[in-house]
Amino acid sequence: MDATLNQLKKFAEEKGCLCFVDEPMKNHTTFKIGGSADLFLQPVDTSCIADLILQCNLLSVPYFILGNGSNILVSDKGIRGVVISTANACNAISLIDETTIRCGAGVRTSQLCQFALQHAIGGFEFLWGIPGTIGGALFMNAGAYGGEMKDIVCNAEHIDASGNIATFKKDQLELGYRSSVYQTCPCVITTVVLKGQKADQQTIKNRMDALMEKRKSKQPLEYPSAGSTFKRPENGYAAALIEQSGLKGFHVGDAMVSPKHSGFIINTGNASANDVKELIRQVQKIVFEKTNTHLQCEIKMIGEE
Repeated sequence: MDATLNQLKKFAEEKGCLCFVDEPMKNHTTFKIGGSADLFLQPVDTSCIADLILQCNLLSVPYFILGNGSNILVSDKGIRGVVISTANACNAISLIDETTIRCGAGVRTSQLCQFALQHAIGGFEFLWGIPGTIGGALFMNAGAYGGEMKDIVCNAEHIDASGNIATFKKDQLELGYRSSVYQTCPCVITTVVLKGQKADQQTIKNRMDALMEKRKSKQPLEYPSAGSTFKRPENGYAAALIEQSGLKGFHVGDAMVSPKHSGFIINTGNASANDVKELIRQVQKIVFEKTNTHLQCEIKMIGEE
């Protein structure tokens, strides 16, 4: 590790961060794939994240903000610079009123759903079973089974590139299909305010259970993956087009198009990031040849090429 990263590591330790050198990213992604990050930091609170961002900018060190590690593929060569994890810093959750929840960006979607169930707040059930954190869900405007983050979000707080804490109201979030303003601005989501509606607890639980059973029966939850691999095209569904092209079970190394749900690429053992990228490339090529449809990858590619 070079002198600049050593300086940053010392700064982070003084702030109370947990610091790991050459940390394997496969331990921090749902794909269980990825080379090492030069420096992996776990700050203790939001102000610490702001301080780290300012220090990274001051030292010209590139940084990546990590939530639960879903919906990303880290390269085999890993990540140069710093990974800042929100897991320990943005994990508070509380009620603002009987139907409004203030939720740290590092809170897992499953935790939010359980909190909402406990307080008899409906409208969050679609998130049950979606892997990741609330910050990541907002970043991608995650959705499933007729619901999206844009249906429940009120506003979001973030740290901007200058280390200042600011807020975007709902109409400033630019929430669209798998997109938000945070994909085009250098901000770190710290807190999301969400609103549901009062509902019967048993009704909420029944819907959560039904959606989970639906996921288990149709999705390859028993294998590591990054979730849905491709965005929904205008003229149909990615999974249907892939299956129509005869690609169920198609594989490159240990990366495979799931035989259970062809919209998922799964890691069946020790798949490399290059295996996944080549499989994505071949699926896109074959689907285009057979259906004249270009599938756009939904997974974010991270790290050194």
